[in-house]
Amino acid sequence: MDILQAIVLGIVEGLTEYLPISSTGHLIIAQYLLGMGESSALSAFEVCIQGGAILAVLGLYFPRVAQMWRGLLGKCPEGRRLMVNLIIGFLPAAVVGLLCSRFIKTYLFNAPTVMVSWALGGIVILLYVRSHRHSGHADSGAPLEQLSPRGALGIGLMQCIAMCPGVSRSLMTMLGGLCMGLSLAAAVEFSFLLGLITLGAATCHDAVAHGADMLQQIGWEPMLIGTLVAWASSIVAVKWMVTFLRRHSLSLFGWYRLAAAALMLFLMSQGLR
Repeated sequence: MDILQAIVLGIVEGLTEYLPISSTGHLIIAQYLLGMGESSALSAFEVCIQGGAILAVLGLYFPRVAQMWRGLLGKCPEGRRLMVNLIIGFLPAAVVGLLCSRFIKTYLFNAPTVMVSWALGGIVILLYVRSHRHSGHADSGAPLEQLSPRGALGIGLMQCIAMCPGVSRSLMTMLGGLCMGLSLAAAVEFSFLLGLITLGAATCHDAVAHGADMLQQIGWEPMLIGTLVAWASSIVAVKWMVTFLRRHSLSLFGWYRLAAAALMLFLMSQGLR
């Protein structure tokens, strides 16, 4: 992997990780267009550059993180409750990931799966927006502080669906939050915060399991640059989406996913597997 490829993959990862459009599918397309092959080291690289996206959200939502830290110290009940909810929301994905990760990577990490997931996700978004027009405002619904442990578990169960490539972890957790009665703004925030734990666990796992292979086959410079680029582009993407959703619904992302599915179908006809 050269530096330019690392930059492109970092941009793709950062811009798509927290948007409800699936970073996995975009990385598959990016690798195809860049003429990159497949390897365990490259797959691990795609996961580990999520560290940049994690750092971006950690910085942007540091007040929430500090609130949770105060909660752990017994100084903030709201922060402690939020931390408990995040842990509850993470547990289903942790269990399913440990049990099914090999099956998912072997049989589902392919272009047809991503194409179908993109299309279905786009349809789900458009149907949801159409049936909830009255609650499309970002402030319509409950604030994050009112999320119950049961609601957090429901969001966590929906996050498990996103283990199928192309579904999008952000999409499922946002929709999960909305289904649990949260406002759109609160659902987006919980999705971002839950990503800190979920993506962090995945990043640490692959770094430990494939770190040596990445250093040998890819090198530390592309890894560092890809992570830094993912960090910078994630900041741009998160800030843009939060601002956008204050005035608009999720429908733009639904139409985008349908267009992306059509592009994937075209690339499959050209040889993308």
